[in-house]
Amino acid sequence: FHLRIIAKIRNMMSLLDAGKLVHAFVTSRLDYCNALLSGCASKCINKLQLVQNAAARVLTRSRKYDHITPVLISLHWLPIKSRIDYKILLLTYKALNGLAPQYLSELLYQYDPPRLLRSKGAGYLLVPQIMKTTAKGRSFSYKAPQLWNSLPISVRDSDTVSVFKSRLKTYLFSQAF
Repeated sequence: FHLRIIAKIRNMMSLLDAGKLVHAFVTSRLDYCNALLSGCASKCINKLQLVQNAAARVLTRSRKYDHITPVLISLHWLPIKSRIDYKILLLTYKALNGLAPQYLSELLYQYDPPRLLRSKGAGYLLVPQIMKTTAKGRSFSYKAPQLWNSLPISVRDSDTVSVFKSRLKTYLFSQAF
């Protein structure tokens, strides 16, 4: 709804002003509680991706049949799936460093192998065992360690939240495109 109104007045605005409007009315809604969408079906994620693609087209004045990947790259926008992973990994980093609520920190356990292995001090998290891919497989306590363990050490060992955010976005951007 808001995107249609922004598209009508887009010709009267600069790119910077249009970007502010798109961020205020569209992107903020796509990012609101998007960590809860981590277990959503790909059909649901694709619908959200179509909204993001439409917002990118309105912002850059691209035509409907132009390929969207170069547009997203030029705007430095992560796809919806990567945005969801970004939010989960940011919450994980904050939980491990005492910056998140206690209930999130209690869901994460450091991986401590019973015998001496190279992975002992690597900063991995324990991924809980699940029987089937049901609601447990979509939970934070399962998804967060899985994503965290897949990160390179240079991203995981960041000193501050701002450094972690920039390294994580760079890593996810390289994975997505």
